[in-house]
Amino acid sequence: MLSVDRAVLCTILYADVFAFPLNLDEIAHFLIHPVPLPRELIAQRLMQSPFLRERLYMQDGYYAICERSDIVALRQAREQIAEGMMAEAVRYGRWLAHIPFVRMVALTGALAMRNPAHPRDDYDFFLITAPRRVWLARLCAVVLVRLARLRGVHLCPNYLLAQDDLAQARRDLYMAHEVVQMIPLYGREYYERMLAENDWTQDFMPNAQQRTQAYLSEVDGRLKAWLERMLAGRLGDGLERWEQRRKQRRLTRLLSHESDARLDSSSVKGHFVDHGQRVLAAYRERLQRYGLEDWQT
Repeated sequence: MLSVDRAVLCTILYADVFAFPLNLDEIAHFLIHPVPLPRELIAQRLMQSPFLRERLYMQDGYYAICERSDIVALRQAREQIAEGMMAEAVRYGRWLAHIPFVRMVALTGALAMRNPAHPRDDYDFFLITAPRRVWLARLCAVVLVRLARLRGVHLCPNYLLAQDDLAQARRDLYMAHEVVQMIPLYGREYYERMLAENDWTQDFMPNAQQRTQAYLSEVDGRLKAWLERMLAGRLGDGLERWEQRRKQRRLTRLLSHESDARLDSSSVKGHFVDHGQRVLAAYRERLQRYGLEDWQT
């Protein structure tokens, strides 16, 4: 059973990078292992494995490595913050869903994991758009971002993909986590398509299933449909090219060798600092500390 024990520990070590202890359901869902494992087996190993009992601390149903037992109280505090933020996140997600050419809205980042640092943390969103309209959709989203900022709310729709280019080129544990932890707020069909076109995530977390919270809903699309008809032809094509050229000139100045950004006709990924590499480096350091250097990243 050492392979199971190691998988459980690695899963908790990855979450530890974010100071985020996990409960049993979360360990089972995000389990880092080559093949699926039943929740019952994971629960059994958490109770019976000397290997895990020596290294893990459990409080109120949350598991953390022994030297980090203090983060259980931190998570509980952040759960309270997330509870207060979620209704607003859903509301702003519905606003984003009304934007012309937006086909899916998903909540990502810390709030998707119920781990925001403070009540005014960013609301991170991932959008899927119609083909050849990512830049127009982004332009409309920026208007919403600025309106929300007047209220002291920080919206970050910082990743937009066209529906015909959903497969992720980057295929590591960090990106797999980003895909499977997103919470869909609008556009179930496109959320399911996103998962299907990135089924490589199962190589890292084969237990991960679709997130099926009750946030998925439709919107009154009459005005949206009218605007899409108005911008479907040459006018929309011209505006799309103009906005892409205009923003690419400004945004490319922010690119560096540490960027994970994509700025092209089918994607706008505003990750100008590669947070993923930093996360994976911190995770590898933890693996090394526990003698698990050969585990997948």
